[in-house]
Parts: sequence; structure tokens; C-alpha cells
Amino acid sequence: MSTITSSAGKAESVTVRRTEWSDAEEINNLISPAAVAVFGRINVINLLEKAHLAVTLSTTANEVLAHASFSDHPLEELVDQACWKHLLQNHVNGEKFTPMNTLFLRLFVTQPGFSIGGAKEIMRAVFSAVVELEYICLLTPHRGSLEAALEKIFEPVMPVKEEVQYSAYVCHRHNYCPRLHIRRARVEDHDDLMHVFAEQITPLLESHGPYFLSELIEAQDEENHAVVCESEGAVVGFVSVSSHMDLKLFNKWFELEDFEGLRKTNPAHQEEPPEEPQTPGEENNVTDAQQSDEAKEPVKGLTAEQESGDEPTKTSQPECIRAGTKDTVGSVEVSKPDGPPNAFCIQLFTMEKKFETRSADFLPYLFKLFLDRDFCVISVPKLTPEFPLLQSFIRVAPRDTSSSSQELYLCHRWGLARTLEVRVAVSSDIPAVQSLNESLSQQESISEDLDLFLKARKDQGGTALQAFVAQVEGRVVGLIIIRDEEDIEFIRANFDVERFMYFSHHQREEHGRLCHFVLNPVFLHHTKYIFREVMRLAHKSCLYYLLHPSQYNQTNVSLRSLTAVLNFMVPVSPRRQIIYPLEELAINAPSLQITKQQAPFALYHTNRKLTMEPKVTVNGRIVVVGASDTGLAFLEALTFCPHLRFNNLTLISTHGLPDRSSDDNMRFLATSHCYSDQDGARLSLRSWISVVKGKMKAIDREAKHVELMEDGKVKYDYLILCTGLQYQMPSLTSADVLTQKTNSLNPKQPRDGHVRPGPSNLFTLNDQHDCSHVHQWLTDNFVKLTGDAVLYGNTIDVFTCTETLMCLGVSGRRIHVVHPPEDNTTSCFPNGSVEQAVKQALEREEVHVHHDCLLTQINDGRHTDPVTSVTFTSDAQTLRLECAVFFSFSHKTVDYDAFKAINDACLVFDGRLVTDTSFHTNDPSIYAAGPMTKYSRRYHADQWSDSCFNCKEVGQSLASVVLPLCDPTLEGPACPPSDHDHLIPVYNQAKIQGGRLPGGYNYLHVTKPTAIGQKAAAQKQGCDIVTGRTETGNYFHLHLSPHDVVESITCLSKNTLPVSDLLCLYRKHQLLLNHLCSRYHEGLVHDMYSYFRENWCLALYHDRFADFEQEVRQIMDSTKLEGENGSVSIQEALQKIVDDKAESDQSMSLSEVFQKSEAYSALRKSVLDYLKYNRYHLTMYARPGLL
Repeated sequence: MSTITSSAGKAESVTVRRTEWSDAEEINNLISPAAVAVFGRINVINLLEKAHLAVTLSTTANEVLAHASFSDHPLEELVDQACWKHLLQNHVNGEKFTPMNTLFLRLFVTQPGFSIGGAKEIMRAVFSAVVELEYICLLTPHRGSLEAALEKIFEPVMPVKEEVQYSAYVCHRHNYCPRLHIRRARVEDHDDLMHVFAEQITPLLESHGPYFLSELIEAQDEENHAVVCESEGAVVGFVSVSSHMDLKLFNKWFELEDFEGLRKTNPAHQEEPPEEPQTPGEENNVTDAQQSDEAKEPVKGLTAEQESGDEPTKTSQPECIRAGTKDTVGSVEVSKPDGPPNAFCIQLFTMEKKFETRSADFLPYLFKLFLDRDFCVISVPKLTPEFPLLQSFIRVAPRDTSSSSQELYLCHRWGLARTLEVRVAVSSDIPAVQSLNESLSQQESISEDLDLFLKARKDQGGTALQAFVAQVEGRVVGLIIIRDEEDIEFIRANFDVERFMYFSHHQREEHGRLCHFVLNPVFLHHTKYIFREVMRLAHKSCLYYLLHPSQYNQTNVSLRSLTAVLNFMVPVSPRRQIIYPLEELAINAPSLQITKQQAPFALYHTNRKLTMEPKVTVNGRIVVVGASDTGLAFLEALTFCPHLRFNNLTLISTHGLPDRSSDDNMRFLATSHCYSDQDGARLSLRSWISVVKGKMKAIDREAKHVELMEDGKVKYDYLILCTGLQYQMPSLTSADVLTQKTNSLNPKQPRDGHVRPGPSNLFTLNDQHDCSHVHQWLTDNFVKLTGDAVLYGNTIDVFTCTETLMCLGVSGRRIHVVHPPEDNTTSCFPNGSVEQAVKQALEREEVHVHHDCLLTQINDGRHTDPVTSVTFTSDAQTLRLECAVFFSFSHKTVDYDAFKAINDACLVFDGRLVTDTSFHTNDPSIYAAGPMTKYSRRYHADQWSDSCFNCKEVGQSLASVVLPLCDPTLEGPACPPSDHDHLIPVYNQAKIQGGRLPGGYNYLHVTKPTAIGQKAAAQKQGCDIVTGRTETGNYFHLHLSPHDVVESITCLSKNTLPVSDLLCLYRKHQLLLNHLCSRYHEGLVHDMYSYFRENWCLALYHDRFADFEQEVRQIMDSTKLEGENGSVSIQEALQKIVDDKAESDQSMSLSEVFQKSEAYSALRKSVLDYLKYNRYHLTMYARPGLL
């Protein structure tokens, strides 16, 4: 926060921030006739949408005091955006202006009296934020003088030709944010530096002595240097550099092959390099440095393109990290890194916070101190927040086996070049491009597309292609190929791109798709600038990249990979889609461009604004154990934070990321419907996380690492335990089956500490990998052979597995379902009709069902493989069954290995892992969530745990707790008030269960969160609406609360269920469902499946309907009605009617008053706006003017 003074002497504290869309109205009100004369008539929303940088000065009351918008090109009326450089060079004396160092002022407005102070503050902020920026230009057709504030900061540029029909002005960096003066440190600087270091120097003084800094400065020689930077004569920063470093250790820990191991290569392989790049203003701010007679050649032929969809092996890094380093060597074969060192390192760095964004001014000077070294490296602790200096560096990917607690960054001297330019590719670039990508797997595809562009400017389908090269000093260092985006309607309908832009302000031809991006990695930190230039030259405002998974490798699916540049784009969340009854809608259905089926893909996006919004890098090691719904929801929440870049997300899972199958014959288990079959491809978590296939064996809290069964170790800074509950191998009783006469043994067997491999035909199914394995085993060893299957347990998975076996062709007579006794008599089916239908289906298929039988022996007590018989005991008799395969679904609990690791780590375990309401365990670095946890007993809430709630919502809540630890834009978690300290959190989303049941039924049950052991009778308050019958396969049951709100949904149908639509009915009032109760009681609703497929209800299924509901609530809450006693809110008026027990005529009077209020008009407008804005989805609704 800073203070500016008005012309009248009024001081105002202001904050400089990026402009938000909500500022548009205030900005519009500040536009004066003088501003219109200079900048033309402005559509503020359109300008904010297309501007690359928009800055606002806001007061402490969040009032807009001043605003400025900047773009990379002048007004379109003056010159084509792709040609402004040519225009300036030919018509104005502008040989210094380049797209990298120049921005154009497109609008400046301010409150009266604050124009000069506001303009100066904004210019200082912009020059400080954009490192490469040297000039801010203003081109205007206005021939008169500028307003006072602009005249104060801009100076005119004299035209070369008199016939120029516009005025040009320029604002120089050195007037508002000059490059810092860099010099060699002196001992006399010690006191000033102690002030700069502040408390940061304390640990160093304690370990190295009180004179550590002065000794470091005094010990300078040819291989060790200390440098300071000055602003207006005051020391504001310090750097200590050295040529000594352990390159062997760096190469052991980090993937430095693409950088020759930071050693010199064979000179015979090097070409004649161009002149060494110069940075603007370098001659003014660099002193005491030696000058170089020789220039160093940049690393040659390294690219950022990597094939996508690689299935991770036992340990895999995120694709976006691997992409810059693996399989990316270009024309020069990497030699063994045994030459002399080619890097120096930064040992100590500090900067006053006010000048941090200008810390890159150090780098040109440092490289001149080491004329024979091409790389500057710096290592930082993983938990250190990223500082602005690192924006000029490239992060080096750690090796899979790295145990380093540091992150390594490097900068090549050519990476500082301000001569990087982007231009249209020409035929003469072909040899350079071939040299750049000759080792890539996509080399052929790149060459074909480049040839198509050079010959026809179109691809084989007729879509326009554009190709650009990035070059430095005439040398090609990158290739970018884009095409027009033809599927923009599908993208808008299926992905939430409107989170990042106003779609209506972008023309169809302004959307482009990124096809290829190949770049020398030493220039990767310039990727956003390259994006910006490509969009300017191609006349695009948005770029998209479609990432398809490997299993969709089809001829019509592009597998062109740009994973290395995904860090510079934002992932776009997929949108929930309405399941349209297309036949019933006929011509009123949405267009085929929206409803067509496509292979699923993940979407990444950037636009003009995003190219100048830096991401916050988070290097902290966050390790998630367990690929449960809770764990996946947590990872999804983190990876889809658009302003954050997590470099060290790791998932430890026995079988890696879940591979959800759409084959009905492999659905042995029930589903929570948290993630669909296509979500894996649409989220592409594999691109952002390292996947370690393995099982947790131990947790070392002191060393902060997780030990794996395969003797590997995974270090963490924050450990997230989300293993969930698993079916375990049956633990048998020691009772003699011949003398056992009772079933009073607890079926919830204790954990068996003796873990041994189970028989080959005894299965416990816990994930899709297990199901795939069982499916293959059954096909090979059981389905077409003889022998029986025994399924043991009381859960719904017993019945879904039974149905899947029958779908595979197993006769019901070969299946035995054995139910153990349960302390809790509640069925896995809360609805009695469903339970009866399943029972009848089993009888029809002649499935053998046995009740209250406890497993006591396998193979008559002999430990042999395979299982040939199982023995159970009950109150009545002993049951012995011959079997060829045995499935155990008897009881879910925490996996024994996970329990042992947790218990040995001294984490509090009380039947489940104990946490507080913020997911903390008794270790501040370890969090846990999901069914494996329970609340501490101090909450007196043993009947509630995370297992009672929607697992995806719990995972999202966990992410909201962890994010403030990583995100500097969020406030850290505050201590809860003492009176709330013992209250458990409230979750709103439904608990969902579904699957295929015997009889060919599709089952769905949706209910509100319910305490453990709560009887169904507790939910009988309210009313039930039932249509159809289980026998006919169209059973539909809704339970409404006493307030007529849907509390539970039960569906049992022979047809496929529109699950995503039906889930939207939860917590909806019956009036919102078209007066469902009155229609049902009048006999107008005979089949709710058909009823909820009618046109009127499709708006309820829209993914933005919740936002519309919130808007309506805000209108109603803010409404004031005029009455006899003055203005009252609707709530107050309704409460008065209730208190007075008024008759219906008084309610009618309230309705009439409301219809005459402004709120009624606002409500109508809100409804129409909702339908209009989402008309591409809701084409079945009529709108004003349509008929």
C-alpha cells in the first residue's frame, strides 16, 4: 500500500492491483470527454477482456481511484496489430521499440485531482512488474495536447514524415523504475547489508559467527564474488556467487542431461555463435565487470515437446515436468558430462521487498563475472516461497530417486536475451526446424503440418494453419503451429472456459488451437511472451490445447503433445452435462456441435490476459497416500487452482491412478458416482502428479518420509492419508468346526497381523485394477468350467458382483451368497422394495442364499492352494460348500499395512485414525480424511465420521485447509473460536451409491448424510412419492422432508439411469419441481422417469443452475416491501403473517405487493438472463422475441 496526494493536497492510501470485471462500472463512470478524445470510444468490458494488463488503484474502501489498460499493440484503427513495429520504424523514430520491451496505453482514467499521482503510481507498478518492459507508448489520432497527467509522464516522439496522421508519445522506464545500479560489494557495505538482511541473517550469524558477512565480502577472488545493487545510492540487495559447486551431486539428484550436465561439451561439436546478447540498459547499470571478446553459444537443439499419454511405471513424474528433459535431445548428441564446469552458483541472495521484482537486474552483471560459464544455478529449499528472481530461471526436474530437499533452478546467459522475436515461418526455416526436432517422436507430424502451412496454409481438413518460429539473433530456437479452433461450441459447452473470459467478446475466428510447440529449454521462461506474440501475429485472443489419453489413440484424435508448456497454460475444469432426451426434443434439442460424442480429452487454455499473469510456484512436497475418491478430489482441487503451479504432488497408490472401465462386465463393485468413466481423461491428473505404484509400509515422522513395501522412500513436507477402507482377507476363527454350535463370534474380525499370500482363487475386490484382474481370471479359469462361486458378506458389493458373474455367463445355480451375522440389522438397501426385488431376482436365477453363517474354515483347515471348500457355522448347523472361486466382502476396515504404519508412527488410532475437525492428526505435517478417519472423542460425536459424508466433498474441504499453507494470496488458517472448537463440520452434498443388481436392475440411492447406526425410521418424517414397480423395472421413490425438500432418491430400473440429472433433484423444493406434490396427489404423475425428462426441468440439470439459485436468493434477501409500518424485508413480512396466524387473503396481499416491487422485475430479468446466457444448452426454452 502506498500514499498519493491530490492536486488539492488530499492524501489517499491506495493499493495497486489487477483490474477485476466488477470494476468495469466504476471505470466507465470515470471516462471523461478528454479521455474519449485521446483513446476513442471505449467498451470497458471488451477492453478489459482484450487488454494484456489492466491495473487499478483502489482506496481502502475498495473504490476505484485510477485505472490504466495496456496492450501489446496500438489502436486497431491506426494499424494492424501484427504490423505496428513496421509502422513505428518507418513512420516514427522508433528503432528501439520491440514487442518484448514495449506496451501500449489503451486507456487511462482517474478521479479528479488524482490524475498525476495516480498515473505515476501505475507506471511505477507496471515497469516494476514487467521485467522486460522498457517503453510504454501512446498512439492516438488526437492531434491536440494530452491531459495534464499524461503530458507529465509521456514525451512526444517526433515523426519522420510530416504526413503521419497520428501522435505518438513514449514513457521511459528510467523515469519511473530505473534499472538498479550493480557493483562489487565492499566491506563498507556491511552495515547497510545487515539492515537489508534483517532477521534472515540470524541463522547464518549463529552458525558462521558475527563477522560472517564481512569475511565473505573480503574473501572475494576470481572464483568467488559478492555483488550489491543500489537504488538512489542506497544498497537494496546482495548476491554472493561462486564457481565452486558439486556437479556430481547435482547430476545425481537432477535431470541435467539436456544441459550437458552443466559441463563444457566437445568444442568440435559447436558452431560459430552469434554475438553475445545484450540487455537494454546494460551499459548503464553494470560496472566493475570484465568485458567479453567471445560470445557463448546457447545449448543447441533442446526442445520442450514430449509424447503424451505415457502410462506411468512404478514411479513416474508428472508429464509436464518430464517433458522438458526426457527424449528431447536435438541435433547434437549429448556427450558424457566429463568436461570442465560450465556453471556458477548463487550462494546467498537477499533483496529488499520493495525491490524484489527488479532482482533480475543482477543477472547480466553476474554473467560478466564468469565469462567462461554459460549457466547460473541456484538451489532453494522446497518450502521457500518462490521469489521474483526465479522468474528468470528454469526449474530442473529432480530424478525419481532424488532425496534432495532442495529445488534446482538454472539460467543460461542466452536466456537473458531481449532480442527474442517471433515471426511467420518461411521455407528457409525448414533445415533449422528439422535440426530442432529430429529426435522427437512427433517429428513426422510436425514436418507434415509445417509443409501444409508453407504450401496451402491449411490442414488436410481445410482448417486454416499458421506456423511461427522463435529466433534469437537470427537463430531459430522454437517452432509454434496453431490452427483455427473449429469445435469452439463443444469446448464452451463442455468446459468451464468462461471462468477465464467473457466468451461473447471473442469472435469465432479469434479462437485458436495449439498443435505444436517446440522450444529450446533455455528459453522456456519466455513461453508466455511467445504465446502473446503468436496471438498478436495470428490475430487470436485465445489458445487451447487438447490433451488426449493414450488409450484414445485413434486416427481422428491428435496426440500432439505440449506437456512442457502446460505449466504456462491453465487447466480448464470439465462441466457436468445435461443428459438430453434427444428424440423427445426433436428440433428443440441443442445443436449437434454440442451433443456429439467425442473421445474425452483434457483442456488447457491461455488468453491475452493470462500471458501476463504469473503463476505462484509451490515446491513443497505434498504426498497423498491412497487413490480414493477423497484423495482424488483433494488432488483435483489443487491442480485446478489456475494461479498455482504445484511441482511436487505425489500419489502413492497400490495400482496407481484408477482406470475406470466402461465395460459392464467388469463392474464387480458398487460406485459412489464421484467420478465417471471419462473423468480420468477430462481431468488428466496424470499430467500434474508423480505416481508411485506401491504400498505404504512405514512413516518416519522425524525424517519426514514414507517407506514403501518395495524398500523405496518418498519424502514429504505435507503427508495426506486418504487410504479409505478395504476388504481384507478373511481372518478365520480357531474354533473346531465339529464342535462349534453358535454364531456368536464377532464377524468384525480383528486384524490379522500374520499377513501371508492368499490362495489364487480367493479374491477381495477393492478397486478397478482388482476387478480387471478377476475378470481375466474368471474368463480363463471359471466361466466355461465347472465349480461354484461363493460370495461372503453383507454389503451391496455382494449383489453387484453376483450380477456381474451372471452377466459373464455363470449360471445362478453355481453361485452361493453367504451372509454373515451382523450386530447392526440394517440392510445394505435402505429401501425395502429394492431389497425385496433383489431377493426375488436371486430366487428366479436360482442363486443359493445362506443367512447368519460365519466363516470358520477354508479347505477343512489345511493351508493349501487353491480353495476347494469353505466351512461356515450357524445357530442351526454347520455349512460346508465346495467352491472353485471365493469372494470375500465380509468387512471393510483399514488395511493392515496402513494400520501398522500409522500405529508404529505413533499417530493416534482409535479404531480409525483420529483427526480434529480440520483434518489434522497429532502430527502437524500429517493430515487425514475419508472413511479411514474418525473425530477425536473430545467432540462427543462418535456417531459421525467422514464415512457419513460425500467423499468428494470431504476431499475438497481438505484442500481448502491445505491450500492456505501453499497459497500466499490466501490467509493462513485462523484458530477457531473457542465456542466453535468442538463442533464438527457440516457437509451438504448427498451420499450416493449405485450399481447393477441381480435381475438386470440399475440401482441408484441418494440420501442426505446420516449418522452411523441411525435407523431408517428416523427419516420417516415428511412424505414419500413413489411411481412404478420393481417388477416392471421402473421403480422411482422420492422422500421429501417436512419442508417439502427432496432428502432421498431411490431408483431401480431396467433402463440406463441418467445419474447426473437425477442427482440434481437432491435438496430441491417440490415447488421447483413443477408443484410435484399437488400433481402427484391429483394423479397427474404416473412415471417420474418420464416426468423428469420433460422439457421444463432441463434447466434444473444445468451446471450453472446453483449460481442462478444463489442470485435469486440475493435478490429476495435484499428486497424491501412497502407496508403500513414502512419498509420491511420479505422474511419479516412472512414472519408477521405466521405470528398473526393470518388468513390466506393477507398472503395474497403480500404477493400483490411483491409483484409491484422492483425485486419482481429483477427476478424476471434474472430468469431471462439465465436462459439467454445459457441458450446454447437450453434451446428448448422460449425467450422474448423468439415467437
